[in-house]
Amino acid sequence: MRVRGIVAGALFGLAAQVCLAQAFPQRPLRIVVPFPGGVADTMARQVAPRLGEVLGQSVIVENRPGASGQIAVQDVLRAEADGHALLLGHIGTHAINPHLFAKLPYDPDRDLAPVSMLLTTPNLLVVAPDLAVKSVADLVQLARAKPGAFSYGSPGNGSSGHLAAELFKVRAGVDITHVPYKGAAPALQDLMAGRIHVMFDTITQSWPQARAGKVQALAVASPKRHPAAVEVPTMVESGFADWDTGPWFGLFVRAGTPEAVIGRLHAAVQSALDDAALRERFTSLGGTLAGSTPQVFAAFIVAERARWGKVIRDANIRAD
Repeated sequence: MRVRGIVAGALFGLAAQVCLAQAFPQRPLRIVVPFPGGVADTMARQVAPRLGEVLGQSVIVENRPGASGQIAVQDVLRAEADGHALLLGHIGTHAINPHLFAKLPYDPDRDLAPVSMLLTTPNLLVVAPDLAVKSVADLVQLARAKPGAFSYGSPGNGSSGHLAAELFKVRAGVDITHVPYKGAAPALQDLMAGRIHVMFDTITQSWPQARAGKVQALAVASPKRHPAAVEVPTMVESGFADWDTGPWFGLFVRAGTPEAVIGRLHAAVQSALDDAALRERFTSLGGTLAGSTPQVFAAFIVAERARWGKVIRDANIRAD
């Protein structure tokens, strides 16, 4: 009898989960974005209507900028753990912030549950238009010949571009000075003007400037050449084995959200990412749509956090 009770209880729990998934969502959903404008905002606004079509509810995109993504995270954590509020998390909120801030007001593993990765976009190593180099090897040779004479820009301390450049300094054995900016756009403007010399920027922002001749593109930081810039060699081709750097983005819900709801959201995301027009749009912008299971995404985040934690510690990087 006891076995029958256990089996009946398990079946009842399974039935409850199925009913819960079928009932979800019960009202409009929100995607909370940490950064207004740029690839994150574009990603959310392109995916939202497709999710809405699959789920049968409208999906609203809300910008909650500030504090390196912490404000957006806390907004989602104040919502009910029912899947109606999603965070567009990224490399900063989940892999970098835990090492950068001494007192982070959230735990990315304990407080948030992954739904799916959405997008990766590689760094592009770009240099000032008048810098006398044509390749990564040229840049390394020039920087080694004049230690401390050159500078690199980044969107700010702890940004993906900052960490990629610090990794480059170590692996190339060069001494170049960091100049942090409040965002990538002003850094790129100074690079075009020759006030700084080097930058690891997102390909989405810097490749159009390279095509216009306003900066020089030396290498793309992805394992293979990118379809949007096939003429640009990779960092691996340039002598840096296993080089793969750049921002990534994914969807998260508050921890405690029922597994059935997360499963429903995951299935909706995969359906949205299968849209050929959406894939083509982001490829042209330099991004790559990259869906994943929650489990695979969680393991990826753990590996990323370990990788960038070492760079942060070795370079003694701290939040502003």
